[in-house]
Formats: sequence, C-alpha cells, structure tokens
Amino acid sequence: MVAPPSALPWDDLCKLKQYFLYVPLVANCIASWGNNEAGSWCFHILVICALRGLVHQLWYSYSSMLFLTNKYRVLQQGVDYKQIDREQNWDDFIILHAFMAAIACYSSTLMDSLPLFNFRGYIYALILHMGLTESLYYFIHRTFHSDYLFQKYHSLHHLSVVTQSYTAGTASFLEHLVMGFLMGIPMLGAAWMGGGSVTMFYGYVLVFDFLRCMGHCNVEVMPVSLFDHMPVLRYLIYSPSYHNLHHTDMSSNFCLFMPLYDALGNSLNKNSWEFRRRIRAGEEVRVPDFVFLVHIIDVHSSIHVPFLFRSFSSKAFQTNLLVLPFWPIALVVLQLMWAWAKPFMVTFYCLRNRLIHTWTVPRYGFQYFLPFAKDGINRNIEEAILRADKIGVKVISLAALNKNEALNGGGTLFVKRLPHLRVRVVHGNTLTAAVILHEIPKDVKEVFLTGATSKLGRAIALYLCRKGVRVMMLTHSTERFQAIQKEAPTECQKFLVQVTKYQVAQNCKSWVAGKWLSPKEQAWAPSGTHFHQFVVPPIVEPRKDCTYGKLAAMRLPDDVEGMGYCEYTMGRGIVHACHAGGLVHLLEGWEHHEVGAIDVDKIDMVWECALKHGLRPLS
Repeated sequence: MVAPPSALPWDDLCKLKQYFLYVPLVANCIASWGNNEAGSWCFHILVICALRGLVHQLWYSYSSMLFLTNKYRVLQQGVDYKQIDREQNWDDFIILHAFMAAIACYSSTLMDSLPLFNFRGYIYALILHMGLTESLYYFIHRTFHSDYLFQKYHSLHHLSVVTQSYTAGTASFLEHLVMGFLMGIPMLGAAWMGGGSVTMFYGYVLVFDFLRCMGHCNVEVMPVSLFDHMPVLRYLIYSPSYHNLHHTDMSSNFCLFMPLYDALGNSLNKNSWEFRRRIRAGEEVRVPDFVFLVHIIDVHSSIHVPFLFRSFSSKAFQTNLLVLPFWPIALVVLQLMWAWAKPFMVTFYCLRNRLIHTWTVPRYGFQYFLPFAKDGINRNIEEAILRADKIGVKVISLAALNKNEALNGGGTLFVKRLPHLRVRVVHGNTLTAAVILHEIPKDVKEVFLTGATSKLGRAIALYLCRKGVRVMMLTHSTERFQAIQKEAPTECQKFLVQVTKYQVAQNCKSWVAGKWLSPKEQAWAPSGTHFHQFVVPPIVEPRKDCTYGKLAAMRLPDDVEGMGYCEYTMGRGIVHACHAGGLVHLLEGWEHHEVGAIDVDKIDMVWECALKHGLRPLS
C-alpha cells in the first residue's frame, strides 16, 4: 500500500479521462473572460500547460533522434517497455500545478492588473530562484533520499536509470506539491515586490521546465569549451551528464540547476567534469554489432518512429485517428528526408551484450516499384553497407523491399560490387521461410502459393514438395516455374503444379500469400481457410469466416535490454523473421553472406539455431 500523499487523486483515471480535469478551467475561462482578472488568468494557465507539454515533447523528440544525438548520449542503454509504461502519466504534474496556480489566482490580489512586461520582475525572480528555490530544493531533495522518504516517495523517480524528459515529470504526489511550491516562490515573490508581469510568469515556468528536461534528456548538450573558458559556469548551471550521475550514484549531485549548492554541501561528484568531457569527446560511444536496415512503408506508419510519440511507437502499429493531424507534417518531413536521402539510425537495443541498431532508408514503399528510383535506392543501401563496414559492424540485415529481387537480387548486387566487405550482408529469408513453413500444419496435403517464383516462394515450394505436399504455384511464367520444378528431386517434381487463376484454389484451405491479395481474390478461398503471408504491407482481412496469420516473426529472448519500441505491426519484443535471421547469423558467427537464392537445405538448420539462441516462434 502506497503512502497517503504518494499517489495522485486521479491515478485511477485513464489517460484521456485525466484531461477532462482541465474542463473546470476551460469553463471558468469562457464564462468569466473579460469580466475579471482571474478569468483571464485561467486562459494563461491553460496556455502555459500546453506549452509545458510541448517543451517536454520537443526535448524527448530531440534526444531520441539518434542520428543527431547518439554520439553524445550519456548512457548508451535504451529505454524499455517497463519504463515507458511507468512514465505513462508523466504529465500529471502539469494538471496539479494548473490547479495550484488557479487557487493562487483566486485567493490573492497579486495577479490583478499585471503588465505584459516588467524587467524588474525578471531580476527579482532570478534572485529568488538562485537564493531560495535552489537552496530549498537542495535541502528537500537530500531529505527525500533518507531511507523512509526515499522508499515512500522518491524511489519511483529513480527507477529510471536512463532518463528522458518524461522522467522529469515522473514523481509522487508529494514531490509534485513541493515542486509547485518551490516554483511559486520566485513568481509570487516577484509579484509581491511589484515586479510581476504576464511574460515573467510564462518565461519562468517554461525556462524552469526547459532546464529540467535538459538535465534528464540523456544527451550531453553542453560543450566542454564553454566551461573551460568560463569555469564559474560549472557551478551556475548543471548539464545532462552531471544530473545523470545522480541517477547512477544517488549520494551526490542533488542540486536543482546549480552545482554550487552541491559544492557547498560537499555532495559534488568528483567525476562530474571528467565524465562530461568523455561524453563530449565521444569516448562512450559503442559500435553496433548488428544493423537492421529498414525502410518507410507509408506516411502514416512513419509517425510510428520512436522519436515522435513514445506511447504510440511502444505498441504495435495500427491506424490511429489521434495522430492523423500530424500526417501533413510527416509528409513534409519525409519529403525533406527523401531529398537528403541518407540512411539514418532510429532505434537500438542490446542482446547478450551485443548492440543492435536499426537504420532506415528514407524511401516510401511505393518508390521501390518506380523504375527511375531503382538506382537511387540502391545507392542509399550501398551507402549504409559501406558505413557499417567502415565503423566495424559485423552483420547488416536487409529488411523487406531493401532486398527486393528486382531491385538488387536479394543483396547479391552489393556483394558482387563490394568484394572486400568485412561486414556480412544478410537478407534473413532463410529463417523467414522456416517460420512460415513451421506455421503450416504437418497434416496439410495441399497448399496454394502466390508470389510463387520469388525467393521465399521458391524455397517454400521446394521444401514442401520434398515433404510430399502438393503445391499449387500461382504464376504466369512457365519458364520460371519449370526452372524451380527442375530444382526439386525427380520423385518430388510431380508435387509442384503451375496454376494461373485463383479459382483453382477454391477447395484449398491453406493459402500462402507472397503477393498482395485483394478482397476479390480472397473470395475464392473456401470457408475456414487460413492465410499465411510474407508480403509487406500485410493483406487486409475482410473474411470473417477465415483466419489470417501475421507476417513471419519471432519473439526475442527474455534477456533483451533497452527495447522500447514495436517493429511496425509486431507486438512488444517481436521482430520480423528476417531481422531475427540476421541476429542468428551474428550469434552463430557465420562468415558467409546470405544473399540471393535461399539454400533450402539450410532451412531446418537455421531454425534450430534460432531456437538454440532463445528466439521463439509466436505460436
């Protein structure tokens, strides 16, 4: 049971219901607008609340743009699902402080007839902050680290070792009350001394949040040269690395924004300055062992990237009306990224002390089918491979359309063009084929296969025919069908059948879709059909009398660290099978490139290796 002033009164409300707590302020603002000062201050309070949320969001987005900030990350670990869920209600303090401000406005005449600007108020607020707020915060913060108060009220905040801007707002009810009181001292004090102004209130609150978010952002944004030229600044303003040491060594660095008080209280971490210097020098950066090279599917799914909305990207992607207003912004950003056309890093996690990166090629899915875009896309992929090779990556795995047969022969183009690569190029399709094949029940005697002459379609057909399963291969190319049929053992060739129409599968209940199926095409399947698939994007699911498999995927081992995003439509801790196939290649230490046609003889071996390393099938 939590201590009484620990949980917020509205903790049991869901996220959207919490925002209804603003309704009284909105109603009061509308009802009394223009009639009294308190009514107009309700409007200012609401605007400040929105701006405070924006400050936290912008700092989060910046710190999560790994292509900009990875070099200066304080801690190289990632943020996992537990932390994201724990910090889900990070903005509760904004609601609480809004009501505290409203009470102050209605219970005091200090807010009446304030000017828009008063320079003296800024000076008064700065003095009161440096003298009272900073010193009181330091004393109270150290008190919260006593055994009793820490366990009851402060431990929640320190559960997050890898801090983000949202961590700044994750605390107990009592801590939020204290913070609201400390923030009120400079503002109300300046107003009481005759220096109050509207802009002073806006400025103080937003600068306060800006500095708190900066300290929690886990990216060292303060250049060392600034402190070398002006050593006094070391005691006047903290940095993200300085504050991070408090989360890793909780016996030091208790200050709010000014390390001066840690120096006076003899709680200054002696490694603070050297740690900052190492971070800015890039000495803490780790080279990834594995890179998974993905691409953008469409504009809406691009909003699923982790540096936009953490709560959205930490769940499997699905169309969400709440993020639709950001569609035009995403479109503009994607156009700029397309013009820039350089692969960039978006996510990472650790698997058995191996650092795994996800890089993306800034191209839409439809662009892969435009003939004039082929050379540009291959240049982007080659650039990513060369960069991975240069920094020492061991394996780079190509996702989905990045290994399209028509585009680059399943990665063969790059291996031939770059014969001296140290990094291993992998398409991961061997494990993808294994996952699909192990989803098909062992008693199935007949399968209808679309995309039958693709890399995966070929491997699936050859594997099944060896098991005595009749495979209806949908293709109009007799030449390609016969080439695949000849690869099968002589006694198994009779199990491969070329078909050119969907109607022939109207009695087959096992469909394997390697090519997108429209609802009209799916209508030919009999009731009770199960649709296996390896097509991106996934097929729609119009048939209520049929079942649909997900894209080939595997669940990562339980010892994965720092994973807090979902890979497209996959659930938490689940990755596409080609991603998992690259991981197996890394963990096994294989030295060959896995490009071009799938070696059917290796399908079972790769499957067993995946299970050996803790990867698990979804079913």
